[in-house]
Amino acid sequence: MSASDSRRRASLDDFRHEALAEVGSTNTECLERARKGALSGLWITARRQTVGRGRRGRAWSSEPGNLYASLLLIDPAPMDRLGSLPLVVAVALQAAVSRVMPPGGPRVLVKWPNDLLIDGCKISGILVEAEVLPDGRQAVVIGCGVNIATAPDAGLYPIATLRQFGVSASPEELFAHLFAEMAEALSLWNRGDGVAAVMARWRAVASGVGEKITVNLPDRSISGRFAGIDDTGLLRLETGDGGERLIAAGDVFFG
Repeated sequence: MSASDSRRRASLDDFRHEALAEVGSTNTECLERARKGALSGLWITARRQTVGRGRRGRAWSSEPGNLYASLLLIDPAPMDRLGSLPLVVAVALQAAVSRVMPPGGPRVLVKWPNDLLIDGCKISGILVEAEVLPDGRQAVVIGCGVNIATAPDAGLYPIATLRQFGVSASPEELFAHLFAEMAEALSLWNRGDGVAAVMARWRAVASGVGEKITVNLPDRSISGRFAGIDDTGLLRLETGDGGERLIAAGDVFFG
């Protein structure tokens, strides 16, 4: 798909999928493909990653049985609209995981900006990376990892697997849902023109709105009440002095 084609709404025909047995990192593989001229809309999945990673360079355990998937997008939106993309991804992944949950099971919720929680336990990770290619185009890679059968050692948050909640779906089945849900969410987002509709979907599945939270920033921590998000996806934190602060990035802890 060319840069000009990417200006229209996404459809399923805009995406293709390559399944690998093992790779260092699906995100890295997508970026390498982009540097070699790969077109937008390429999904790479792998049964296992040998050097999977999460936000801020954290290691991401990547043993077989889980979902490891990355999507390459070229010039998906103007630079000033890319900030809402992680929330678009969260909406799509939440919908995909919800489709494989057993009837009557707990809801799948989103913790800002894009962690999925079930009963307060983290079951996924999302990593969005970007790089300007030699020809000036912007390559954006959306990485999604979901704990289906195994979970990494506990880190910053309680961790769980989908199997613990009665999910029997395979990584391939979950990916099939993600493939469709991501196309729909990107179409709704429409290069940022539809950000309000995406934010409405995000708010409908948000976790912890109204609760006390602490946000760890690179240089300090700030506590207050989680007042939701603004229309661009920034976290709204009500501080003790009655003011409100907008936060673009940070690690959120409830309580």
